[in-house]
Amino acid sequence: MIRQLPLPFPHSPDFDRARFLRSPANAEALTWLADPVSWPMGRLIVWGEAGSGKSHLLHEWARKHGTTALAGANLRLATSAPRETVVIDDADLARELALFHLLNAAAEAGLNVLLAARLPPARWNIALPDLASRLRAATAVRIRPLEDELLRILLAALFIERQMEVAKPVQEMLLRQLPRSPAVLREAVARLDRLALAVGRRVTRQLAAEIVTELTDFDDSLETFDEDSESYALSASQVAPGFL
Repeated sequence: MIRQLPLPFPHSPDFDRARFLRSPANAEALTWLADPVSWPMGRLIVWGEAGSGKSHLLHEWARKHGTTALAGANLRLATSAPRETVVIDDADLARELALFHLLNAAAEAGLNVLLAARLPPARWNIALPDLASRLRAATAVRIRPLEDELLRILLAALFIERQMEVAKPVQEMLLRQLPRSPAVLREAVARLDRLALAVGRRVTRQLAAEIVTELTDFDDSLETFDEDSESYALSASQVAPGFL
């Protein structure tokens, strides 16, 4: 089969306009985020697997509080004290010394600190003892895996987001055979979109089976997915009533 080369148009969620899918999986995190005054020592760490929606939560929270979510990997040693609430995504990827000084500076300025990571701070590989003690003393709240029905809603919304028409039986096959992870579903939809463009036809069971095989064989690589694409942010029209 001759495949066309699809143009590499990047796709990323819109954190400003998209609405977050509320569920029991993130209820505890949402409760803590709604009351920053209650954060012990003014610090909160939200953690969960790739695809759980941490990036969306942070960006939405930062927008509502007039600040900006920073990428942990880009964090540098600050030359001046922070002037607004500190919000850091992928905080476990930040340079330890830069994060340590930022936590201290925020505490001195009386500013809250909101961090997100894939693991709780007790499982981060931290070399600086003082940083480790500060992070482990902070409140850490987990976003839990999504329930079956929410995964089904998420998958349908991801196809709608890309304007892809995929039959319900094909969607059900993907849900049965793929690992139960929002990050995996998002990656599967992205790959199906590229594959369907390459072959010039709609998504079929055969195409879906190819993607299932790819993601089953390379499941370990899912830990390297870009956290920026992990959000399960959905518009109101894409979610059944009662889920927002």
